[in-house]
Amino acid sequence: MLSVFCERWQPETMTFHLPFGEMTITLDDVASILHIPITGSMISFSQSLRVDDANALLVELLGTTDVEASRETEQCRSPSVRLLWLRENFSTITDVSFDDDIEFATRAFLLHLVGCTLFADKSATSVEVVYLELFRDLSMVGRYAWGAACLAFLYRQLTTTTRFEVRQLGGYLTLLQAWIYEHFPEMFSSPDLLYIESRPRALRWRPHVIPDSLQSVRERLDRLQSSDVCWEPYMDHRAEHPFPNIAWFSRCIKCRLVVEPYHLERVLRQFGYIQTIPPRPFAPPRPDHSILLDQYWERWTDHVLTDQSRGRRCQYSGSGESVAEYMAWYDRISHRIVQPPHLRSGFTTDAQSSLPSHTASTSDTQQSGDYFWGALNEAHSILAGSDKTSASHNTPSPAPASHSTPSPATRPFFSPPTFVYPLPASVDPPPASDDPPPLIVPLPPASVAPPAPAPDSTACTSVYVRSKRKKKS
Repeated sequence: MLSVFCERWQPETMTFHLPFGEMTITLDDVASILHIPITGSMISFSQSLRVDDANALLVELLGTTDVEASRETEQCRSPSVRLLWLRENFSTITDVSFDDDIEFATRAFLLHLVGCTLFADKSATSVEVVYLELFRDLSMVGRYAWGAACLAFLYRQLTTTTRFEVRQLGGYLTLLQAWIYEHFPEMFSSPDLLYIESRPRALRWRPHVIPDSLQSVRERLDRLQSSDVCWEPYMDHRAEHPFPNIAWFSRCIKCRLVVEPYHLERVLRQFGYIQTIPPRPFAPPRPDHSILLDQYWERWTDHVLTDQSRGRRCQYSGSGESVAEYMAWYDRISHRIVQPPHLRSGFTTDAQSSLPSHTASTSDTQQSGDYFWGALNEAHSILAGSDKTSASHNTPSPAPASHSTPSPATRPFFSPPTFVYPLPASVDPPPASDDPPPLIVPLPPASVAPPAPAPDSTACTSVYVRSKRKKKS
């Protein structure tokens, strides 16, 4: 399931390009699914940590020795530590331990937590030591916009996955999986009937394995329509978790040196508004403009999407409406279907009827058969020397009259061209019949010898020359 959605991620827009338009994970999704803060200070680091600096940070904030820190970073071959190493060294700390040990263990636990959730890398076994800086003062942990940083990190991981050589996905995959369950409940979800709305929406769903193959899930996604989407899944959740106005922020979100654009104009239907043709996506500023980006975020009320940019609300809640010209514009800038229809498998009646008109059908097979039988009959006529005397042998027509050559406008895209061979003027065409052409072309009666070809016949001369060349070779 996750692989199919990764195939539809577009790095230029930070959105999933689906058959009916664009969708993406928003700050509202993060706040509702995870219940972590999306307001507060941006997570900003001027530069990455060197190995020596990482060792010093481990000694200062986790209380390890310099030898232990050096051995661990050397084993990771980077300024990182293994999640297993954190568990082995700090899981024995209890409430009766010394205060310093409890503080060290608290930082180790928080580092382990973000390393296997919000900022999980593709290995899922290690975490960068630089995140310890966020836990230097434990009383200030709640002041960061963890949700915005998590979303920016996931955007970057999805963008990396679109490269051909990448085979794994990092980031908080629970967020991505729960987002798919929320917006496509009829297709993928398995709800927990004991869920209550005061808890994060991620707990509403039970993880399960989809028995379908990658190809079948890809085909199901290709057939999705706007009516199959739950555009506003958190309406029942608003009493416990109101809509956050910062979700209308329309600039860039950041996590350390990762800066990604946040394009709300492209997914207005997820907020209950009619989707219009969005403006061109903007390129994010360079990460070294950290102060400017932090100022935008701190004054987010000055950088929200205006009422004019939002447009009109949908007539019915969750209807997923769009302006009339939206789909025509979308067809010009994107691809609705990922998998070519002629490569699909496991057809059903409903699935086959929903395919585009250029898919090969039964009539295309009949036209291909007409081409084959026409060529076979013509070859037999040449070999029998009856191309000019076919009237005496009453050779049947190679193509029934009911099949005509389709025009270029109506010929299926994937079908071969159909050639209908003209009948001799002296032969009346046989009556139209629904029966397929005969499997065996009738030969002339044995008592009637075919006329001998003329000595100067071009066909005979060419055959003689070819056979003579073969003997020489």
